[in-house]
Amino acid sequence: MINTIKKLFGINRNPVDFSILVQQGATILDVRSKGEYAGGHIKGAINISLNELHQSLSQLKDKNKPIITCCASGMRSASAKSILKSNGYTQVYNGGGWSSLQNKLK
Repeated sequence: MINTIKKLFGINRNPVDFSILVQQGATILDVRSKGEYAGGHIKGAINISLNELHQSLSQLKDKNKPIITCCASGMRSASAKSILKSNGYTQVYNGGGWSSLQNKLK
């Protein structure tokens, strides 16, 4: 059970270097609401709210390109990761909260 929880939240023994993923062209997907996004976000991130993700998958054309999901705390980004993986996206990473992720990218 604990391993399932760790997987859900993207916690593993081999931490992901998000800055390298971004240097290699990863898309940062912010799944917060438009209002939350307008209040602050990572430069270059695209905003598709979690509620609209299923209908907006066509905006994420390359299913093999790395995608880093983020939100306010990591809960919605974990759900977004699951949605993307179940729709055939191969390299999806839960970046957690956007401000925390932003600090990891510096």
